[in-house]
Amino acid sequence: MIFRTSQPDATVWRRFRSGTDGFTFAQTDGVWEAHVAANAERVVDLFYTLSEHLPPAIDVTIEDRRTDRVWTGEGIALPDFRDAIARLKVPLATYGGVEISAYSPEDQVTLTPQIEMFAYSRTDRWAYFLQARGLEEFGALAEKPWRAPSWDRAPAPMLSESTAAMAERLSMTAG
Repeated sequence: MIFRTSQPDATVWRRFRSGTDGFTFAQTDGVWEAHVAANAERVVDLFYTLSEHLPPAIDVTIEDRRTDRVWTGEGIALPDFRDAIARLKVPLATYGGVEISAYSPEDQVTLTPQIEMFAYSRTDRWAYFLQARGLEEFGALAEKPWRAPSWDRAPAPMLSESTAAMAERLSMTAG
């Protein structure tokens, strides 16, 4: 008879992720800043997931660095914003080059063109949300040596068109 203990469930994400996903957390002038380091898919997914903690109406700024187009919108319904981000998750993680900021007077979540995520708040609440998602807090984040110092500037028409369609769906104004 062979005695076995139960094997913990291993998800694909845990097996194939690129090391430990983590974040730094610091306070400057009364504002807490979280900087998240993970692979591109995880960062975009965290941006989508953590946006649920924003208020029901948010302000949004989108900047497509490839086309140099900027859109802004005020009082956008959070469910509409989240739906638009869900549609863009794959192209955002694949190409980068688009900066999206969703913010309120108290909080801000930003996805950078380099596919990094920053969260800002007047309270330390983002640290708890990130830890609940399985991220580890570090004193400093290591640079990603396998990545170019900036985002790939190759044309990505699918992402640019999808970004413009998202801005139109959300009734954002071009700036």
